Amino acid sequence: MASSAASSVRPPRPKKEPQALVIPKNAAEEQKLKLERLMKNPDKAVPIPEKMSEWAPRPPPEFVRDVMGSSAGAGSGEFHVYRHLRRREYQRQDYMDAMAEKQKLDAEFQKRLERNKIAAEEQTAKRRKKRQKLKEKKLLAKKMKLEQKKQKEDQNQRVSCEVPAVPGLRVCMSDRPDPRLGVLRRVLRNSELFPWHFVYWTGLFP
Repeated sequence: MASSAASSVRPPRPKKEPQALVIPKNAAEEQKLKLERLMKNPDKAVPIPEKMSEWAPRPPPEFVRDVMGSSAGAGSGEFHVYRHLRRREYQRQDYMDAMAEKQKLDAEFQKRLERNKIAAEEQTAKRRKKRQKLKEKKLLAKKMKLEQKKQKEDQNQRVSCEVPAVPGLRVCMSDRPDPRLGVLRRVLRNSELFPWHFVYWTGLFP
């Protein structure tokens, strides 16, 4: 008996530390206090309220046993029963109209979203095509520029000494450009009489 009484004795609860009273002055301080209170014991489950379900009227009965109206001959209490039934029926009809309007607005919103999405995709495709054209045009211009540069380099590598057909003058063909050939071309172009012995003396042609 004594052992059962001793086992039924609960251990004393730990005393809580006294906390200073803090009165929040604004919403930010109130939120801060709530967060501090939650973080003191992170293992404690936080109650998260569920979303309230939308109000819906009570469904109509499958079989109406007492059909009544507000006609003459009914008792004084029956009119109030009829009035409540009529009010519930009006609420049900209003609810049905509101739901139909909501569904109509949702359908229109979805259609508008689809139209906007299709228009955005078309605009994106158009801009992508334009960017691709510009990119191809730039690549083509760059390729043509490289080809022209290559052709110019090839022409510079194959330098020919083109001089008028003069008896006793030899013509030299060289793959390496010689800066002295430019001097020779300018002299040939600017003077009708050319001292051919100058060619041999300067060593332009071996």
